[in-house]
Amino acid sequence: MTVATRDLANALRVLAMDAVQKANSGHPGMPMGMADMAEALWNRHLRHNPANPHWADRDRFVLSNGHGSMLIYGLLHLTGYDLSIDDLKAFRQMHSKTPGHPEYAITPGVETTTGPLGQGLANAVGMAVAERILAADFNRPGHTVVDHHTYVFLGDGCLMEGISHEACSLAGTLQLSRLIALYDDNGISIDGNVQGWFADNTPERFRAYGWNVIAPIDGHDAEAVSAAIAQAKLADKPTLICCRTTIGKGSPAKAGSADSHGSPLGDKEIAATREALGWTAGPFEIPADIAAAWNARARGAAVESEWNTRFAAYQQAHPELASEFTRRLSGDLPANWQATVQALEDQVRTKGETIATRKASQNAIAALAPALPEFVGGSADLTGSNLTNWPGMHTFTATTGGNYVNYGVREFGMSAMMNGMALHGGVLPFAGTFLTFSDYARNALRMTALMKLGVIFVYTHDSIGLGEDGPTHQPVEHVASLRLMPNMDVWRPADTLESALSWVCAVERNDGPSSLVFSRQNLPYLADSARTAADIRKGGYILREPAGGTAVAVIIATGSEVALAMQAQDALAADGVHVRVVSMPSTTVFDRQDAAWQAQVLPRGLPRVAVEAGVTGLWHKYVGLEGRVIGIDTYGESAPAATLFKHFGFTVERVAEAVRAVLS
Repeated sequence: MTVATRDLANALRVLAMDAVQKANSGHPGMPMGMADMAEALWNRHLRHNPANPHWADRDRFVLSNGHGSMLIYGLLHLTGYDLSIDDLKAFRQMHSKTPGHPEYAITPGVETTTGPLGQGLANAVGMAVAERILAADFNRPGHTVVDHHTYVFLGDGCLMEGISHEACSLAGTLQLSRLIALYDDNGISIDGNVQGWFADNTPERFRAYGWNVIAPIDGHDAEAVSAAIAQAKLADKPTLICCRTTIGKGSPAKAGSADSHGSPLGDKEIAATREALGWTAGPFEIPADIAAAWNARARGAAVESEWNTRFAAYQQAHPELASEFTRRLSGDLPANWQATVQALEDQVRTKGETIATRKASQNAIAALAPALPEFVGGSADLTGSNLTNWPGMHTFTATTGGNYVNYGVREFGMSAMMNGMALHGGVLPFAGTFLTFSDYARNALRMTALMKLGVIFVYTHDSIGLGEDGPTHQPVEHVASLRLMPNMDVWRPADTLESALSWVCAVERNDGPSSLVFSRQNLPYLADSARTAADIRKGGYILREPAGGTAVAVIIATGSEVALAMQAQDALAADGVHVRVVSMPSTTVFDRQDAAWQAQVLPRGLPRVAVEAGVTGLWHKYVGLEGRVIGIDTYGESAPAATLFKHFGFTVERVAEAVRAVLS
């Protein structure tokens, strides 16, 4: 007996309203409104295998309007993922697999953490970029091993967020034809009817971006939605399918109203909705015929098996490519990685260059890139300043693959797209902008850290050393702000060796992102040090002990201020005051070291002074309340860098004075 598609969609509706009611919290309206759209996509087009959520050539599905999380939880449960009915009953409860918003690595089948509106859409754009890169790198005539689409559900809120413009404008320019977005045009947000604050002509907006637009579609007509998806798959550009829907569809009293957006329907209204839908099963009960019709495990096994057969033929024809494909999708480093790292270290030590650390960063990229074909670099329209390009790179365009993306002035979109690329797998994304503009991308960085993705953020022009561009472009609070973010490693290297090793550590890290912070101005190579690569990798280390006696104090510094600390050490030594200099390129990495290493570098009872061209507050964690911090707790000024450093007290005399003060 064939099950009616409306009954399949109604299964999603009742699961959503039951789970939200049991939790007494959540958003039933969107899942109820998008249920028909979800049925059309998941049952007729989405290529996935519930038994293997990580199958390499699966279609990616992103729920950008993540507040409607019960939609994806219902889909995953019904199609056969490892998500039980008991998991749905635990919706929004502590340590459940069904948190309030979808979370990557918590729920099998969830491709990205969503909830901050618009970012899922931008993640999907990044996934589509990664798909094209891998297709260009690995597909060969007669052997197509990368052949999937990225689908994204989104709502009015996603399109109101500015990031939607950044990401969708670039997606149109790049003609990402395997990106298909389905827009839930229900006209309702938390405050009510959106016409009072969102009257955009959305179809024309996306046509202006260069998208294929299919509009309007009745979002409750599954056949029409399915036909639109089939049409979209034939397009040579990204597609937006505009689906007119009713929020809370099926609820007699609350459908079409903001009342169904973000709160339970209530027992009385749920009973009325069940009656209106003709649904006689009880809470969390799915009739056997409907459950069987939804189950996609057999279909999923078949599509993956067919791909496995194709991949086996690919292995026979192109064994080296197949091996490289497997390595890149697994995230393993290449066999020659350690040799590459050692060669880079040897080169840096031999040259001993006095250059800007942004240039040292570029040199490191150039040395590492030949061993890392998964590198995908980029910049937010500052390539010549960030120095994120390298010899042999190829620009990603509308017609080609490549390993360098010109993101344009889109810091937020760029960062969220990199998240999507990392989530897709097979690529290692990094990109740059000025450090002060990390603020534009702040929530994307937070999502990177929350998901523990191996994304590398390159930030140059790291301090008042930027100079004449003035306080609008001179970061003061930004390094400290990044350090406050859980899971985010922050490196502010002092010279070419620390810069190179910060890159190595960022590449090797597989449990979170890294922010690499580089100078505009030249910094001297710290030649008179017996430091080892192992020391630097620990984030903080003894750079130089006093030559003439036992240290009575410690100067801690980062980045451009490390050379100043060494000069102050020399000046104090001339007066018979012996101090240790500690370079701390990464406080976050240093904090993870064992107590023995931390005590070796910063012995208890030894007075301390910290020097960094940024806000001072966090440094008292290392120097104590009795210690001294030389920093900047105001905004900068417009002047040459040398003038600014003197004006703000970054002088040998002031550092020496601070040491004497902590000793008195």
